Amino acid sequence: MTLRVRPHAPDSTGCVLEVTPESAGWDRVGFKVHRLAPGQMLAGGAVDREACLVVLSGTADIAAGDAAFPGIGGRASVFEDVAPAAVYVPAEARYRVTARDAVELAVCTAPGGPGRAPRLIAPATMTREVRGEGTNQRFVRNILPQDEPADSLLVVEVITPGGHWSSYPPHKHDRDVPGEETALEETYYHRLNPPQGFAFQRVYTDDRSIDETITVEDGDVVMAPRGYHPVGAPHGYDLYYLNVMAGPKREWIFKNDPAHAWIVARN
Repeated sequence: MTLRVRPHAPDSTGCVLEVTPESAGWDRVGFKVHRLAPGQMLAGGAVDREACLVVLSGTADIAAGDAAFPGIGGRASVFEDVAPAAVYVPAEARYRVTARDAVELAVCTAPGGPGRAPRLIAPATMTREVRGEGTNQRFVRNILPQDEPADSLLVVEVITPGGHWSSYPPHKHDRDVPGEETALEETYYHRLNPPQGFAFQRVYTDDRSIDETITVEDGDVVMAPRGYHPVGAPHGYDLYYLNVMAGPKREWIFKNDPAHAWIVARN
């Protein structure tokens, strides 16, 4: 099983990377990255899928349905210590993105139904968390968490400083057990600073039917269809990742690997 997806040269829409349910072999999560030149326009939308458009860097005008959100975004890179801007696009709505300058745009999708309205997810509304201690510390921004309205999508971004671990202790969310764990597919979109760096991500199940350790480079996606999925960033290279999750129930309840749960208990 190949869980790593590499970027490619931009196509006519600026797309440099794409994961679909069909290409991933799962049911829900779709993910694209577009790098748009100044003035370039991107159009999209689907009858049966909702979207979260995340302006990772640059500034864009976004229209969705009858709503318009001009001049959103603005950060220089994903490593700037400010939140991104995002737009929620419900199923059945069309969207249009026009880049004011060079824009890196993430298009996160999952199944959705009618009845919701497009909305701006403003940077000021995105909560920031510090998780972990010591070399397990990382910095989280909740873009579309479970307490904000959507049908399927959960979207979050994380900065892991060089020399630190993230999604650690190893945890998973691949079973529906009420109150204990939810089943969520997940993509990790990785960026590195400086960009010539690398990181490591392991995806493994209890029975080791999946057990893959991936060397991550700048712009890669790692898919986590099931199992545990910790990430390590080497000294000298800060790691950013954008997570997209979706499952039968829109709730994030995870289970730590019992072999490593002592790490949390000790803290």
